[in-house]
Amino acid sequence: MTALALTALALTALALTACTGKGGEGQADAVASATPVTASASASGQAAVPTPPTATTAPAAPGEGTAPAGTTRWAGTKQFMQIREGWISGGRTYLSVRTARKVAATGPHEAWLIIPGEGPYTTVLMATDARVLLSVPLGDNSAPSPYSQAEFVNRLMSEPSSSRSGLGYDLSFDGKGRVTRLQSLYTS
Repeated sequence: MTALALTALALTALALTACTGKGGEGQADAVASATPVTASASASGQAAVPTPPTATTAPAAPGEGTAPAGTTRWAGTKQFMQIREGWISGGRTYLSVRTARKVAATGPHEAWLIIPGEGPYTTVLMATDARVLLSVPLGDNSAPSPYSQAEFVNRLMSEPSSSRSGLGYDLSFDGKGRVTRLQSLYTS
C-alpha cells in the first residue's frame, strides 16, 4: 500500500512541476499533450500508464468542450514547425505540429534544410480563413503559391510519413492559438 501512495505522490509532483513550468524545457509540453493518468492501480500495486492520444480523434472545436491541450502556448506568435499529420473533421482543419529549426542551404541550389524537433506533437486548429502558401515539394512551384486547406491536407497526407519529417512550415498563430497562415519552405 505504501508503494502505491508513493507512486501516486510522485505522479502528482511530476504533473504539478510540468504544469507550473518549473521542470525542464519541454516537460510541460510533454505532459500537456499526454492523456491524463488515472488514479487507479493494477493488481500488482503499480499506477496505470497513460495511453497516448490518437491522431484520428479530432479535438473539440472552440466552444465545444475544452480546447486541445497546449494550443494556446503559441498564441500571437510565429513559429517554424514540422507537421506530422493534417485532417479535416466537422469542416475544421487540424494539424499535428511540433517546433523545428531551419538552416539556409547554399550551393548549387538555394533551399532550406529542416532540423527536426524533438518531443511530442501537439494538435492545433486552423482558422477557417487561414492562408496556405505551398512551395515545392508540396506545391507546384519553387515560389509559394496559394492553396486551399483541403488541398494542403491532401498533398501532405499523400506524402510518405518518412518524407514529411523533412518538410518545414512557417506558421502564424492568432490570439486563440489557431493557425492563421501556413507557408511551406522550399526544399529541393
